[in-house]
Amino acid sequence: MRAAGGQLVVSVNGSRGAADGPAVPMSPQDLVESAVRAVAAGADEVLLHPRTPCGRESLSPRVVGPVLEALRGAGAGVPLAVPASVTAEPDPAERLARVGAWTVLPDRAVVCFADPGAAGLAEALLERGVAVDAVAPPGGPAGPEPLERLRAWLVRSPGGARGGVRVVAEIAEVPVDGQTPGPALPAGLRGLPPGALLLFGRDGAAWPALRLAARCGTAARTGVGDVLHLPDGRPAGSNAELVAAARELLPRPGAVRAGSR
Repeated sequence: MRAAGGQLVVSVNGSRGAADGPAVPMSPQDLVESAVRAVAAGADEVLLHPRTPCGRESLSPRVVGPVLEALRGAGAGVPLAVPASVTAEPDPAERLARVGAWTVLPDRAVVCFADPGAAGLAEALLERGVAVDAVAPPGGPAGPEPLERLRAWLVRSPGGARGGVRVVAEIAEVPVDGQTPGPALPAGLRGLPPGALLLFGRDGAAWPALRLAARCGTAARTGVGDVLHLPDGRPAGSNAELVAAARELLPRPGAVRAGSR
């Protein structure tokens, strides 16, 4: 298994829609093409939000399976992840049932520990052989409880102890005023090894978060699902363009960072 340092995930669509601009892939064909080009540009994993023809996020096997098969058939050749979230299915029991009914499995699934039923959902995914990206907001309206729930689950869960779990942390935007320091790893995450952590930010926080990931040696994320502009402020033309820009800032997976020996 490759080291996490330099590992780059591309979020190819996220919650974006047509109103967010031409860089956002909308049709199934555009989604597949965008993901394949992002991989060619240097993405190591693909995160996609499967949608029905009317644009609604869904966990239905009839929606998730075909898009995963299309990506694999197109030669994406990297792990594929989907979110198992309240956006796609608000009811915890129905969310668990949908995941249990998948006939085509993603390599990873994103589970938010601020959502009810997250621990049971994560364990069910691990039992099916699907790795888990566990999102635990270290702050915000939910306070520290999601991270505390995640830590408690990792300690007591046989699935968590086996591995297959990566903690995903969103880094908040820090105002640039000459006085405020740049983003730092949240205190609640500092006990985790770099290999078990992915950092990302949205919009104005996206590139500072990616630079923080490069400094900390963790995995990182980019893509139009998170950010629509390049580091110099220009609009991004595609997921591949964002990935290429991120690769300029990140070490390649497995590379030895200066001072690490």
